[in-house]
Amino acid sequence: MSWQHPVPRITDEERQSRLSRLRQMIEAHGLAGMLLGPTESLRYFTGLVWHPSERFIGALVTPTAVSYIVPGFERSRVETLPHLPGEILVWEEEESSAALIGRLVGQGGRLALDDGLPLFFYHALAAAMGAERLVDGGRLIRDLRRIKSAAEIALIQYAMNLTLDVHRHVHVLLKPGIKSSEVVDFIDRRHRQAGADTGSTFCIVSFGAATALPHGADGDQVLGRDDVILVDTGCRIDGYHSDITRTYMLEGGDSAFERAWWIEREAQQAVFDAARIGAACSSLDGAACKVLAKHSLGPNYRLPGLPHRAGHGLGLEIHEEPYIVRGNDTPLAAGMCFSNEPMIVFPEKFGIRLEDHIYMAAEGPRWFANPATGPTEPFS
Repeated sequence: MSWQHPVPRITDEERQSRLSRLRQMIEAHGLAGMLLGPTESLRYFTGLVWHPSERFIGALVTPTAVSYIVPGFERSRVETLPHLPGEILVWEEEESSAALIGRLVGQGGRLALDDGLPLFFYHALAAAMGAERLVDGGRLIRDLRRIKSAAEIALIQYAMNLTLDVHRHVHVLLKPGIKSSEVVDFIDRRHRQAGADTGSTFCIVSFGAATALPHGADGDQVLGRDDVILVDTGCRIDGYHSDITRTYMLEGGDSAFERAWWIEREAQQAVFDAARIGAACSSLDGAACKVLAKHSLGPNYRLPGLPHRAGHGLGLEIHEEPYIVRGNDTPLAAGMCFSNEPMIVFPEKFGIRLEDHIYMAAEGPRWFANPATGPTEPFS
């Protein structure tokens, strides 16, 4: 199987526009530059994808230039990888990458740091430059990344469509006696065949009482005829994530599960209905808690009821801003993308999580995938 639609892409022109906005923020805050580590933010701004290790690789963004900081023996590799134009500056094995960055920044300037940098490298920079010259750049980066462009939304939509199709095939596959490990392997194969970057980025398949554990149970499970089924999985397309959960039973007739399923669906719809431009993220979580409290669940994050926040942002990271959680007063804005998953847990019995994602259009919320239809009908 392969997904037949053209895959959206992030263009170099869009990345240049991102860099332009970042440079404007650097100047507005009186900074000498922003240091990006081997993180998703490096990919976001420059297109360069690299794995974290003890050897620093990244990019120094200043108001006028982008310079890549690279171990000498990795230069030829970096040159072959997609990235925006910029000078490649190398440091050798016996040299200090932090000292090189300090020389580039110069005397007196303040350097903003990618919030994904490891602590050991912060200490190296502090020793080379002085801790008083280092500032947290996370807020600047996150303010830019949490507003998705049309191209980013198209990539997420593509990934969601692919994963929803995988979910449909899983539903057909499931029969009493199948092992959860078999389902996990099947999902990974389908994601790979459909063109996902690396197969499944994660996969939770839970049966029966294990569904009450939000992130699954250790060990293999065997599906019983009357078990609740929870499948939560996703993939990446050009770095952007999908993430969809369905909870259902193969056959109807379990009144406790069906009653709880409809409460979950009511809470999920309440989150969607509360999602309006300018609304605080916390108000969406509050809408879910209000539904559960009406049905004598909770209150708040107490069990039986909602065990965790009602949602999380999604993009190049599976969990990123904005977080749909109590205490987060961030107002919703056009371009924000986040999950809607106010799970209900009945400890040692079962749990129900219906997870679909929303993106905020100028006119209001839009589903990436339509919600489930009923307790035995996981698709619309």
